[in-house]
Amino acid sequence: MTMPNERSRAVVMTRDFLVALSRDSSLPEKIRHDAKFLLRHYPTLDDVILAGKIEEQSNYLLPLQGPVFSSSLK
Repeated sequence: MTMPNERSRAVVMTRDFLVALSRDSSLPEKIRHDAKFLLRHYPTLDDVILAGKIEEQSNYLLPLQGPVFSSSLK
């Protein structure tokens, strides 16, 4: 089972990967364009941390599931 901090870290690392793809001039333009397109709506580190904080403080919203994200990537 994936823990909230592992999920948060994976989302942040995926964003970093997409940024790297979008800037790699050795890749085809289509790949770079698609990475940029996906990044337009992809959460930032701050978004993930904020979502984690909100979920951790709002236990009553998802009492059976628990938080999806974590305010810590550790």
